[in-house]
Amino acid sequence: MIELAGLTKRYGEKVAVNRLTFTVRPGVVTGFLGPNGSGKSTTMRMILGLDHPTAGDVRIDGKHYDRLKDPLTYIGALLEAKAWHGGRSAYHHLLCLAQSNGIPRQRVGEVLETVGLTAVARKKTKGFSLGMGQRLGIAAALLGDPRILMFDEPVNGLDPEGIHWIRTLMKTLAAQGRTVFVSSHLMSEMALTADHLVVIGQGRLLADTSMADFVERNAGSRVRIRTPQRERLLDVLHGAGLTVVETGSGAFEVAGSAPERIGELAAQHRLVLHELSTQQPSLEEAFMRLTAESVEYHAHADAAAGGQRWGDGWGRG
Repeated sequence: MIELAGLTKRYGEKVAVNRLTFTVRPGVVTGFLGPNGSGKSTTMRMILGLDHPTAGDVRIDGKHYDRLKDPLTYIGALLEAKAWHGGRSAYHHLLCLAQSNGIPRQRVGEVLETVGLTAVARKKTKGFSLGMGQRLGIAAALLGDPRILMFDEPVNGLDPEGIHWIRTLMKTLAAQGRTVFVSSHLMSEMALTADHLVVIGQGRLLADTSMADFVERNAGSRVRIRTPQRERLLDVLHGAGLTVVETGSGAFEVAGSAPERIGELAAQHRLVLHELSTQQPSLEEAFMRLTAESVEYHAHADAAAGGQRWGDGWGRG
């Protein structure tokens, strides 16, 4: 279990992390989301003792990271995909980590097999692709068979097979009762992987809830309707106090109402429906709505379209 209590980090006048308090519990995959510059990486670094908090506290199974004996046996982490010496082989990189943490040599071969790197175990890592580097970083995280695992952008550089593999691995680890904490910008992947979400913006906690509750609370489901009697049905729905949104595809959607109620209204007025379906919102929609006021770096499409802007302001080197 990872416990944060009032965790704060300042760099001069900038507050990167602002009094974060939450708990990452075992048995579920907890997703860690936030816009760029929200403080996610700083928070993860403080969990691992790589940065020291200005205020507050963070504990790993009740202890500070620097108090853990053989820390790889408590928590394994993937933060930097290529945090190794390029002149070493994958095997010897992991062997060094194992020997420094009291981990048996045989474990090196086991994790190499788990991540699919056995065939290149004796090759120097400087020739590894980004995806191979990700697999080696994951192997290092698994090396001590820890109860807690933390991954930052674990699917970066992986092919579709690799993405499916890491998704299944994280779910399997959580099912074993381990604590799994994962940060990613890929909303579609997070939606398939995480059971619980912690969302931050500008260093502050915005949400700490289940995936289903987060999406429902911040986006809400809608009911999609198609009918050959559009005008009559629109009159009925407006008369019932429902808000209708045109979709531009010959259908319209209603928010804040169950499909059963709409179906009953249509039946009462003898209206024909060609479609009546619930449209589940996406994690991306919910995330964008919640964090709209917390985005630090805004891109503007018109700036990219107008070539003159690049040369006039900061495009010249």
